[in-house]
Amino acid sequence: MDGSPLNEAEVRVLGALIEKEITTPEYYPLSLNALTNACNQINNRDPVMTLGAPAVVRAVESLRDRRLAYVFSGAVNRVVKYGNKAAEVLALSPAELAVLGVLMLRGPQTVGEIRGRTGRMHDFKDLAEVSAVLQALAARPEPLVVCLPRQTGSKEPRYAQLLGGAVAAPTAPAETSPSPAAADETERVAKLQSEVEALRREMADLQQQFAAFRKQFE
Repeated sequence: MDGSPLNEAEVRVLGALIEKEITTPEYYPLSLNALTNACNQINNRDPVMTLGAPAVVRAVESLRDRRLAYVFSGAVNRVVKYGNKAAEVLALSPAELAVLGVLMLRGPQTVGEIRGRTGRMHDFKDLAEVSAVLQALAARPEPLVVCLPRQTGSKEPRYAQLLGGAVAAPTAPAETSPSPAAADETERVAKLQSEVEALRREMADLQQQFAAFRKQFE
């Protein structure tokens, strides 16, 4: 395949073909209708897409040019069906194919999320095995996945596939200086709080003085 990245539709089509080849081999290769439905599933997809049949066909044709997909038409049943050659062309093991497929369908994910979501595609015994597969895919001369910088507030980093091109690292919210009006309001509130504290102290002193005065007549 050439080195140019896949577009969003091509990533979704290839990911759907990979998933269905593993999880529903009895219905694979897929008809155009089945492939379109697989691309537009509401569950197990992020983002949810609404690709029309023409867009799916264009994506398949582009994937065929890269040798990542094929079109099949049997002698008896002449319905055109579609399949993928990702494992062969990219030299992927079953475990690597499962990980790459779920990343293409669900976007960036943590190691734990990947293991949980590849359950029907490959039986990973633990998180360490998933991590080893990710490291192997990232260490290739032409990396297929990348570890993203950990997001603020997140305990674990996420991994993303690179067939669709470089992934922008999440950016931290920009720090903004308070507006003059906001600064004035903050100063006013602080001044009021200070005045309230002073009044409280004065009230406490008066209470003590009054208590002492009363004791003189007891």
